[in-house]
Amino acid sequence: MGADITALIVDWAELESIPVLERTRALFEAADPDDYDGALEEGWAWLPPASTSFPSWCARYEFGGTLGSFKPHFRAGERWETIREHASDDLRAALDTFLAGLFWVPPCTDSDPEDEGGAEPWYGTMRAYCPPPDMPVLAQAWNAVGPQLEALRGPFDVHAAAPGAWIGRFEEFTTLLHGWAEVVEEAHRRGWGLIGLPI
Repeated sequence: MGADITALIVDWAELESIPVLERTRALFEAADPDDYDGALEEGWAWLPPASTSFPSWCARYEFGGTLGSFKPHFRAGERWETIREHASDDLRAALDTFLAGLFWVPPCTDSDPEDEGGAEPWYGTMRAYCPPPDMPVLAQAWNAVGPQLEALRGPFDVHAAAPGAWIGRFEEFTTLLHGWAEVVEEAHRRGWGLIGLPI
């Protein structure tokens, strides 16, 4: 058993209308409703008009070739760390921003009620958490990264290639990044935020 991730784009106004202590449960139920028996295909699992099984305030994205596992995302980060010194300054800065936004661990804020046991805030277990105000930064970073990705092929093949491993080929690396970009662009287009659930 490994770590998993389910990416959701979320209408933040609707999310904030849910009592704070009920948000995590609502997100998990939205991502995996009990009455949904459909196959998990790559790409968008649903988009409005949604089936009655899914709420209209969020949408789920399934990454191709990952089987729902977080490992490819983690390995993509490792591959980037291996080759980032070989990227141009502008590409390095843009890709650092793009990836940091997707794997950012949010701090606890005073406005989040916690129980007496010092539990994490409601979003503390998320693998990605990016509210709408932060989405334009990610979208702009991808706009800078996308046209330059091919420049990383040589450094990747020399320094990061690991055939047979997760994200061991450059094409796997770029496919995953394009998937994240699709999630970012759709959330940004709608004015929504992004959450990565550990399921």
